[in-house]
Amino acid sequence: MSENQFKFKKGTFLIPILAVLSIWLVYIIEIGFGFNFNKFGIYPKTVLGLRGILFSPFIHGDSKHLLNNSVPLVVMLGSLYYFYHKIATKVLVLGIVITGLLTWSIARPANHIGASGVIYFLVSFIFFSGILRKYYRLIALSLAVVFLYGSMVWYVLPVEDSISWEGHLSGFLTGIIFAFIFKNVGPQPESFEFTPNEEFEILFDDEGNFNPPEEEKEDENKEIESLN
Repeated sequence: MSENQFKFKKGTFLIPILAVLSIWLVYIIEIGFGFNFNKFGIYPKTVLGLRGILFSPFIHGDSKHLLNNSVPLVVMLGSLYYFYHKIATKVLVLGIVITGLLTWSIARPANHIGASGVIYFLVSFIFFSGILRKYYRLIALSLAVVFLYGSMVWYVLPVEDSISWEGHLSGFLTGIIFAFIFKNVGPQPESFEFTPNEEFEILFDDEGNFNPPEEEKEDENKEIESLN
């Protein structure tokens, strides 16, 4: 892979910033006008609850919930669009849909809201994708993800009733699946090819015996004659 492939592409900063601004804007509208958008979350196993697949990532229960999701959302979206810019939008859109559908299928009867499922999807995808591709830059990114968000793995388990661990688990599993699906698309390890040196090759004959240039042969013959 050439170094040029890691130059900043359109969307590296724009998409993460717009995503965070949008979830804050929704929260400000909700608080400022006294709305309650929780009903637009994912409500499992109901047709109406399917609308939450699109709306739930933008809805948050309180400011703490919103703040906890804002920073990792910026970091992970920025990483996705920087390292995987060619497939980033496809991965993000499909990931949101599949994560939402899986949450809708397995979750408890409640309105599941927040961008946490998307964050778990991004963390999982970037980590496992870096490992599967065996590319040192992506492996380094994967290790950084583990260092920053490794403790998140506990929240894919039912450790707290108020947390949608089903959404977290759905995002985490979707990220693993997508890492395998897209492992051959996007950034790949550098490949090196040996270019034969013609000047080096003529020093050996077809049987692999050393065959010095004629000038060196003449010098050797002169040295032999002088010794005689």
